[in-house]
Amino acid sequence: MSGDSYEGPWRTDRLIIRRQTLEDAEFQLELLNSPGWLENIGDRNVHTVAEAEEYIRTKVFPQLEEIGVSNNVVLLEETGEKIGVCGIYCRPGLDVPDLGFALLGEYWGQGYAKEAAAKIAQLARTTWKFRELSAITTKSNIGSQKVLEHLGFIHTKDVNLPDDPETLRYYHIVLDRDKELDKIVGIIDLPEDSDLKEKLKKRRVDPNIKD
Repeated sequence: MSGDSYEGPWRTDRLIIRRQTLEDAEFQLELLNSPGWLENIGDRNVHTVAEAEEYIRTKVFPQLEEIGVSNNVVLLEETGEKIGVCGIYCRPGLDVPDLGFALLGEYWGQGYAKEAAAKIAQLARTTWKFRELSAITTKSNIGSQKVLEHLGFIHTKDVNLPDDPETLRYYHIVLDRDKELDKIVGIIDLPEDSDLKEKLKKRRVDPNIKD
């Protein structure tokens, strides 16, 4: 079986997932100010396309440069329409890399978040060689909690991130071949890259995991 590339793009039955670029600034602006984002994630005070470009430049690109993974845009495979984002994030206050996802409200309830999150989690294990992932949600975000639980994440505790008074639900998963995410998206192998190993060691990943 051929392996997914490290840099993407990546495909599922209905979606294309690719790295975010500055050309996505207009969509990022729309998403950041959508009702679902504001309610479940928070106001990032981004109100213009220029500010959205700066958000991508300062929030997405530095982590991508450091460890090779960050935010990705989710598109419908059939039309190429941008519907959300999904990725791995190294958040202050969390020791384990975080799986996050967000869609525009009109695409909720159709299984797209689960499909995108399952693919990113599978890439984290088989291609990016992460040992484990975390995820956080507000207590009221039942939809995201159901997605995480479907993928095998377990709610282990509640947490507060730095400079954020809101208490969040914290989920965790140890990535192994027995988890539900492998049944959803399948197992894909990728040859190891020695240069990649040193980058991955910085973020609690195991470059020697074999599938």
